[in-house]
Amino acid sequence: MMDSGTMEMSGLDQRGFVVTTADTAINWVRSNSLWPVTFGLACCAVEMMHVGASRYDLDRFGSFFRPSPRQSDLMIVAGTLTNKMAAALRKVYDQMPEPRWVISMGSCANGGGYYHYSYSVVRGCDRIVPVDIYVPGCPPTAEALLYGFIQLQNKIKRTNTIARSGLPARLLSSS
Repeated sequence: MMDSGTMEMSGLDQRGFVVTTADTAINWVRSNSLWPVTFGLACCAVEMMHVGASRYDLDRFGSFFRPSPRQSDLMIVAGTLTNKMAAALRKVYDQMPEPRWVISMGSCANGGGYYHYSYSVVRGCDRIVPVDIYVPGCPPTAEALLYGFIQLQNKIKRTNTIARSGLPARLLSSS
């Protein structure tokens, strides 16, 4: 059975060859080797740690928590983002290499949560960094974070990687 990026060409698939596009291959690699940097701010960080532990084992998805944003392509923002931490969040995000993705985990990171009307709380981390996936809950379960992770993998697989890379049009067109 072939996925959407694989096409059958003159029986090559029956002879043991895999025929696919460069976009599909690149996106498959990127989606199956996400390295998250954790930005745990409150209670949701505990659930995020559960995902890395043996019961849920994020490692089986090809992901390893990295201590440095320069080694990461995914940021998981978990918990209440205060005005004082907003600058640090942006700084960590800016240190990540392209392409980079963000998962906002929990009601507080998504929209301020219980502390929405506090003077010191940012009403959603999407006001500071662009967010790709929102995981709802207070706190969200480890299963919910895994579901968000799988949704991010699916989003990456649908991305037009080569066109987004900024290569000149003459290199992208087939001659």
